[in-house]
Amino acid sequence: MNNPTYTNVHNRFKLNGFQLDREDLCRVAYSFIKEGDDFEKPVGIFIRDWFDDKSTITLNSSGTTGKPKSFEVDKQAMVNSAIATGDFFDLSPGNKVLHCLPANYIAGKMMFVRGFILGLELDFVAPTSNPLDRNENEYDFVAMVPLQVQNSLDKLDKVKKLIVGGANLNQDLEEQLKELTKTIVYETYGMTETLTHIAAKKIGEDAFTVLPNITISQDDRQCVVISAPHISDEEIVTNDLIGLLSDNRFVWLGRVDNVVNSGGIKLIPEQIEEKLRTKIAGRFFLTGTADHDLGEKLVLVIEGPEYPIDASIFEDLGKYEKPKEIFFVRKFEETTSGKLRRKETLNMV
Repeated sequence: MNNPTYTNVHNRFKLNGFQLDREDLCRVAYSFIKEGDDFEKPVGIFIRDWFDDKSTITLNSSGTTGKPKSFEVDKQAMVNSAIATGDFFDLSPGNKVLHCLPANYIAGKMMFVRGFILGLELDFVAPTSNPLDRNENEYDFVAMVPLQVQNSLDKLDKVKKLIVGGANLNQDLEEQLKELTKTIVYETYGMTETLTHIAAKKIGEDAFTVLPNITISQDDRQCVVISAPHISDEEIVTNDLIGLLSDNRFVWLGRVDNVVNSGGIKLIPEQIEEKLRTKIAGRFFLTGTADHDLGEKLVLVIEGPEYPIDASIFEDLGKYEKPKEIFFVRKFEETTSGKLRRKETLNMV
């Protein structure tokens, strides 16, 4: 299809085995809204809104670092994003794709846009924690969050290309994914404002490579600034600290809003957490709390019942990287999309 626009549906697009055009999709949307399961209703609403008379559509952010917010985006920008994904991952009309993400957020919406713009054969299933369970189909392309990947390890040989996003991969899972021989796995970087991912890296690599027609730079905080004219008229300024390798490659370091300034020493929690990945079982994170002498002090927060911590687990940390206190929290606070909320969790201590 030449120069696809948001008003078109590719003639190779299929949904759950049925070839559908625009009118068919509108009927499916009505059915999903009126009679669909809970996971189908947001898709019905999205398709209805996609094919209305407006050139824009409302998206909601997940609220990872603050309150969720709504904003309008051009539908054509979402089409352009879908094309960039197709080019980067070499997707072709007729490729078989599994959609197993919640449709409330951008990642789930964009899987549908890729489907009917690129002409993919989309299997749409409930966004369960084990989406490949009792599914014997083979897929060219699948997007999952880390929990789904963890629960699908024994079936990933049915997937040619897998992208993982929504939360950081832990080291144990990353090591397991390196052992796969039939599946190419990518970790992705993006946000609602960038219409899902704008960069990806193969598992085991350090640096992200941006998608076509995108360039990156840094501001004076060393945070990534994204220039993507096909997605946004303005540069997108983020709070993500990066090591800039070129205008299309970078290493992600952490969030600037997580940085702990302890006695004038700036500590990036995510970098220290990486050193502790193999030393602490279960989930944990590092953050800062107010301190009379240091301004802020670094503390370790662990999920689950309290247990003794051997100080030897900190022996590979630098002088200022060792936490001053350790707290235990029964269960971490998360957004509805499963992302950790550090400040809210700390407030429970």
